[in-house]
Amino acid sequence: MLKITRTIGSYLATYLSKPGRAYELHQTSSIENVFAVIEPGDILLVDGNSRISTAIKYLTQSTWSHACFYIGSSDATLEQATLLEADLNDGVTLVPLAKYAQYNVRICRAIGLTDKERESLLAFVKERIGYHYDLKNIFDLMRYLIQNPAVPTRYRRQLLSLGSGEPTKAICSTLIAQAFQSISYPILPRERVHQDSGEMRYVHRHYSHYVPRDFDLSPYFRVVKPTLEIGFDFHKINWHEGDEPQEQLGQAQRA
Repeated sequence: MLKITRTIGSYLATYLSKPGRAYELHQTSSIENVFAVIEPGDILLVDGNSRISTAIKYLTQSTWSHACFYIGSSDATLEQATLLEADLNDGVTLVPLAKYAQYNVRICRAIGLTDKERESLLAFVKERIGYHYDLKNIFDLMRYLIQNPAVPTRYRRQLLSLGSGEPTKAICSTLIAQAFQSISYPILPRERVHQDSGEMRYVHRHYSHYVPRDFDLSPYFRVVKPTLEIGFDFHKINWHEGDEPQEQLGQAQRA
């Protein structure tokens, strides 16, 4: 039975990984500019275009469907810039930053980390290289992608909190959340009043409850925009005279 489940899960993973028919690249920052400002320990959120990306974006009501952890570059060049991600087919693996050159991305950066804490984060995620993707939630994602039911917003994110919890399996945002919780860094903690002292204390959500958009929403991660970081001055923009032609605007809207 376990073998059959794995076979079906692998088949669904292959199906869900296939790209959709239409994708629009909105960002104006090149991957070279992203590389110029991204730092080890940063999170790269990705607006994917696969079938599973569609499901995740629907269920979380977010642009972001995937999260990667930036490891660094061994020789300070873009060619060696490396991300760690949990992929449906390949599991937890290292991929080049250039993989997402044609995608909308966002950099989220934890603030105030010491060198030791950053090293702990890097060590934590590197130790998970080779883990399998947790296919337990694939069946529910597939069902909701096909049926496209009217799921109330407050219940949608619960559909992604379906990981098996096995230590050698991972989901992209779950792995990253677990890494930051290992150094007690907050993402979206809950507030609790201590029964005896009456003081407010924070409580970690379970790491399996996190989705990619939570790092964007978190007040404890800074959004890093390459265009602004490398020195932006709107006075230097060379504007075309007049607005966008109406026929081009109509074509863009229809697309």
